[in-house]
Amino acid sequence: MQEHDVASADGTLIRVWRTRHSGPPVLLCPGLGTVPESWPALLLPTSGVTVHSWYDRGTMGSQRPADPTRIGVADSVADALAVLDDAGVRRCVVVGWSMGVTVAAELALRHPERVSGLMLIGGAPGDALAAVLGLPGVPEELRRLIGVGGAHALRAAGPLLNGVLSRVPVNDVTTFLLRHSGLVLPSSAPDAVAAAISRFLTHDWSWYFTLALALGRWPAQDLSGLTCPVTVIAGRFDVLASAGSVARSIGVLPQARFRRLAAGHLLPLEAPDVVVEELALLQERVDAVERVLTGAEPVPRRTRTAPVRRALTSRSRHHA
Repeated sequence: MQEHDVASADGTLIRVWRTRHSGPPVLLCPGLGTVPESWPALLLPTSGVTVHSWYDRGTMGSQRPADPTRIGVADSVADALAVLDDAGVRRCVVVGWSMGVTVAAELALRHPERVSGLMLIGGAPGDALAAVLGLPGVPEELRRLIGVGGAHALRAAGPLLNGVLSRVPVNDVTTFLLRHSGLVLPSSAPDAVAAAISRFLTHDWSWYFTLALALGRWPAQDLSGLTCPVTVIAGRFDVLASAGSVARSIGVLPQARFRRLAAGHLLPLEAPDVVVEELALLQERVDAVERVLTGAEPVPRRTRTAPVRRALTSRSRHHA
C-alpha cells in the first residue's frame, strides 16, 4: 500500500491511499474516519482488485479545509474525483461503506460516466442519521432525532473523548470487549479488529462528529435513475444502519442485488470473504454490461474469478 497527497477541487490536500495489486481499479468511499486496515480482505494481493481510497478531510493526514464549511457530501464527491483523476482512472466500480455509502451514491448520481458499478455496504444512501437503531417499532423520525442528538452530544464531549480514548490500550481485553459489544460481532478476527481500531482511537472527536453531522444530514437520495449494476450488503444486527433502510432505497432498481448477513455494522471486518466474493460477482456483472455495450467477446468466468477463489481458499485454510 502507498500513500500520498493530492489537491481536491478547493485546494484542500487529501491523503490518498492505494494498494499495489494487479486487477481492475476499485474506488473505495470509506466509512467516516476509517483506515485501510478496516478492509483486511481487500488489502491482500489475492483480492483481485486495485483499491484507490482516501482519508476524510481533517483525518489521518488529510487537511482540514480553509473554509470549515467545505466538509459536506459535495466536497467528498470532489475528493473522490481527485483520487480517480490522480490515478488516471476514467471509470470503475465504486464501493461505499457506512457514511461512505452516501458519498458513493452521490458520485454515481452526479457522474454516472465515472461509475461502472456500485457496491453499498452497511449504510443508507442519504439521511444516514435516520438509519440508526433500526429496531422493530422505532419510527424513523425518532431514529433521526436520536442520531442527530447523539452526534451533537458526542461532538460537545469531544475534548473528554480525546483524553480518554487516546489512552485506551489496544490489547486482547479491549479487542474482546469490542467484539462482544454489538457494534462488532465475535465472528470478526481479533487481529483484524485490533489493527482497525488502533489508529481510529486517535481521532479528534469534536472534528469527527462535526464531519458526521455534515455527512449524516444529507437528504435521502433517489437512486431510481441509476443504470449501472448495484450490490447492497446489509447486516441484520447493524445498530447504525438498519437493513430495512438500506434495502428500501434500492427496491426500484432493476439491476440491484441485495444480500443481508448475520452481521453488525463493521461488515468488512466481520465478513471480509463475503465482501471480496460479492465484489467479484459485481465486477462480472459490470463486465457483462460493458461488453454488451462495446460488442466485445465475453471473458470466461473462471478467468475473472480465479484470484478471488484463491483468496477465499487461502483464508479458509487459515481459519481452519
